[in-house]
Amino acid sequence: MAIADKQRWDEKHAQDTMPHAPIKFITQYAHLAKGKQALDIACGNGRHSKYLASIGFKVDALDISSVAIEQLKGEPNIEAIEAIEVDFDSYALEKNKYDLIVCTYFLERKLFPQMLEALKPEGIILMETFVAHEDNGRKASNPTFRLKVGELEAYFAKSCELRHMKEWWDVDYQGFKSLKATMVARKL
Repeated sequence: MAIADKQRWDEKHAQDTMPHAPIKFITQYAHLAKGKQALDIACGNGRHSKYLASIGFKVDALDISSVAIEQLKGEPNIEAIEAIEVDFDSYALEKNKYDLIVCTYFLERKLFPQMLEALKPEGIILMETFVAHEDNGRKASNPTFRLKVGELEAYFAKSCELRHMKEWWDVDYQGFKSLKATMVARKL
């Protein structure tokens, strides 16, 4: 793990500036999962973990930030959430465990094959993140943290049924125009 990444995210979560409501995309599509075991990758303040727990999921909530994880451990419904501080550079997802995987606004391409292996048959991936584009209002601190146009579809269409795939322009919670990609993929 890059110490600088951990420190940066610990500071952000200590300031508590991130949105707390789940994104509409997650509330629209979480019901597609056939079972109730979920994984929230880079869970941050746990907005999606808390939502999933509130509708009956048992959730493994993973994040690099010890500040975020400690805040999440103090939440109601915590018995349904296993909050774990992890370094995604060395952490391996458990195989064939999850009915639903949520990953929003975090991109680590080496997790793509692990995500597929971590899903049970017919498991669902809900993913939303930023796409690199010269017209984005906010530039990424590292360009590798942005998808290329068509990248999600190209990778996941090989082993999943893409139930929803869209690249679209949005304005983020800080008012910046950004190209985003949203995907609902069902493991074949």
